[in-house]
Amino acid sequence: MNTYDVIVIGGGPSGLMAAIAAGEQKCKVLLIEKKEKLGRKLLISGGGRCNVTNRLPIDEIIKHIPGNGRFLYSAFAEFNNYDIIRFFENLGVKLKEEDHGRMFPISNNAKSVVDALIGQLKKFGVEIKTNTPVKDVLFEQGQVVGVMLNDGKEIKAKTVVIAVGGKSVPQTGSTGDGYAWAKKAGHTVTDLYPTEVPLTSNEPFIQNKTLQGLSLRNVAVSVLNPKGKPIITHRMDMIFTHFGLSGPAILRSSQFVVKALQKSGVNEVVVSIDSFPDKKEEALFEQVKEMVRSANKKAVKNVLKGLVPERYLLFLLQKNNIDEDLPSANLSHDKLRSFVKDLKKFEVRVNGTLPIEKAFVTGGGVSVKEIHPKEMSSKIVKGLYFCGEILDIHGYTGGFNITAALVTGRLAGLNAGKESKRNEE
Repeated sequence: MNTYDVIVIGGGPSGLMAAIAAGEQKCKVLLIEKKEKLGRKLLISGGGRCNVTNRLPIDEIIKHIPGNGRFLYSAFAEFNNYDIIRFFENLGVKLKEEDHGRMFPISNNAKSVVDALIGQLKKFGVEIKTNTPVKDVLFEQGQVVGVMLNDGKEIKAKTVVIAVGGKSVPQTGSTGDGYAWAKKAGHTVTDLYPTEVPLTSNEPFIQNKTLQGLSLRNVAVSVLNPKGKPIITHRMDMIFTHFGLSGPAILRSSQFVVKALQKSGVNEVVVSIDSFPDKKEEALFEQVKEMVRSANKKAVKNVLKGLVPERYLLFLLQKNNIDEDLPSANLSHDKLRSFVKDLKKFEVRVNGTLPIEKAFVTGGGVSVKEIHPKEMSSKIVKGLYFCGEILDIHGYTGGFNITAALVTGRLAGLNAGKESKRNEE
């Protein structure tokens, strides 16, 4: 029967890297993808431009991967974000740096990244099967021996790399297939939850769509614990939606909301929005008080115009029972103070997130304690490798998850190839 050195299941970022790395070693490699096209997640990442990695120093990269990022220190010693940049530039995909260290192809087109990777697969003679769902991974006596396809056909292999992603963005093919195979092999799969996901809220102003579509720029968003202290703060943009809150600052905060809801067993967590993160509340109060004092005949809304977007300003005035047409001279000290407090600490009660299928990233997965950190090989089953989002590793958006996927994919394919060659000796 036809036996492959390496079978890679999943044609996403980590699977493509794994198949290329195995192919480089002149291994006989089969890449199996259940969807029609390879690299679907890459094609939609970065708004279709493909944020391939991030140029921040390695310690910063690790900080931006709050879900077990430290596990990647060993992997980064072998292949890191700078190696990813060199890898793509060597393939003729020139990259450019944008805000916060994000790296994009100069073409601004994710297809150039995917085409370059597919070109490498062809160069190294990797056999590709698309539209081919895998039903099962086959093991015998503590060793992987191949895979079974949906049609019942068995394909033998010396090593198998599972690179099927998590449960988020299921339209790309990530529907959680790999967790059952990992459990069958004896691996622990930690609880799955959505990360990098919009938050939901039952606040009346959300349900009434009062602020729907309103963006706030460069605000500090904090998730508060039951005592009102920040668990985490992210300073970025955000947007109010018809169901709750979204935008970069919210997405980064979402996993902390999920964990706070689980930990405290409460139904709601408070998210606080600070529109003036560089100013202390008292200094802001004095500034606003002076604005009001110096134009005391004008209507409050005209005096305070430009402090924050107009819809937000009018909303906060109404929330604090301040008539927007009130002459500034008639504005009470107490109402002004409560208005300024909302500029600094506008609190929104959130009750959860959109479902994991709507998340950008899956939290949880195959426990990294059971994976060799330099090789991505299973500590339980010989010849089995894991890479990408199926692992219990998750980062913020901004190139961090793709970095983790490409690095773990590279090491899984490299070491699966080496192991298959050792088996020949």
